[in-house]
Amino acid sequence: MNEGDIRKYAALMAELGLTGLEVTENDRVVRLERTPAAPAAPARGSETVQVFAPQPAAPVEDSVEVCSPMVGVFYTAPAENAEPFVKVGDRVRKGQTLCIVEAMKLMNEIMAEEDGEILEICAENGQVVDYGCRLFRLKRQS
Repeated sequence: MNEGDIRKYAALMAELGLTGLEVTENDRVVRLERTPAAPAAPARGSETVQVFAPQPAAPVEDSVEVCSPMVGVFYTAPAENAEPFVKVGDRVRKGQTLCIVEAMKLMNEIMAEEDGEILEICAENGQVVDYGCRLFRLKRQS
């Protein structure tokens, strides 16, 4: 991999707002990391990627939030045409899969940490979510 390729990947990271990228090419691995910058106004005519950032917690009695443990793409179902893992109003058990967050081509199942009822799904299917982004709000079971 040459310097031009690395610069191309670094520009892609900046364009997509990524903080890390690992590329394997010809049995060589290059990992690029950067500190996230403050979001800039998009250039006229350019495409943007919407990222769901952490939201301030609104106090709701007897509720718990499920937040994203990583940056990635939020999916409500295991496949494009499949039923979602959960819907608002569903009762869930500890360890039950709530969604998938895809990060670096790995599908990471996000599971309920306690029993509860889905009060709110806070992210949209197919959207990029940030670390700490609220994905679900659950009502605790008593």
